[in-house]
Amino acid sequence: MSMDALPLAGQSALITGGSGGIGSACAAALLRDGASVTLQARRREALEKVAARLQPLVRPGASLTLCEGDSLARADVQKALTVAAAVTGKLDICVATVGGGAIRPLLLHDEDTFMEEIALNVKSAFLVVRHAAPRMARTGGGSIVCISSDAAKLVFPWLPAYTTAKSGLEGFVRAAAEELSRFRIRVNAVRPGLTRTEATGGLFALPEVYRRFAEEKPLGRLGEPEDIAAGVRYLAGPESSWVTGQSFAIEGGNELRKAPDMAPMVEQIYGKEVFARVLAGEDPLA
Repeated sequence: MSMDALPLAGQSALITGGSGGIGSACAAALLRDGASVTLQARRREALEKVAARLQPLVRPGASLTLCEGDSLARADVQKALTVAAAVTGKLDICVATVGGGAIRPLLLHDEDTFMEEIALNVKSAFLVVRHAAPRMARTGGGSIVCISSDAAKLVFPWLPAYTTAKSGLEGFVRAAAEELSRFRIRVNAVRPGLTRTEATGGLFALPEVYRRFAEEKPLGRLGEPEDIAAGVRYLAGPESSWVTGQSFAIEGGNELRKAPDMAPMVEQIYGKEVFARVLAGEDPLA
């Protein structure tokens, strides 16, 4: 296939959290279709490891660039956007993958731990959208894709900060999509279920945990990074040119059922005595 025939030929993309499982899978999907990709993450060594794996996917005329930085630091995000735009002279695609959360009951949070998860999931996306928008507006628009979670829709007991953060992220996606539509900037999200990454690998290794999650998914398995990347690639590219303000569930059908019972994991993490106090409505932090 010639470079001109590739749907993302000549386009430049930034992926934050680019050394992670979902971020690197998204990079692979964009590179295969001709985009130049800039990866941002905090650890240079991790970025270089991912780049070595992705380099064979770089199409003629395109490039893969690394930019070390923190997605929660405005200056680092602005630097990454500048680096990505310099590759082709414009910025076409941003994928904000930074996020995450802990299994932690409400009564085991304080205001700092709660707001840390809000910042990790919402501030990281806000900074990308806020500072990518003027660049995209100057050159005729672009596509921004955020990573949400099925926890934004399902009730996940013992994940109060994470569910709050992802629900807030989806509200932000809708608001940003409306405001930025006048500049032909599309803002969307994908909503993964539990997906295999470096951060979640321990859960995948526990047969009982895998079973609890998989049995709530009609398609009977947990996610792989490539499952999520396929949705991101659609929302990033020309095929979705009439789509904005949406969040697509990519989670094996879990939202047709319910969230898994994670009480045994809470007890294992914090101990029987602490969890018993939580269940009794006592304050374990007092």
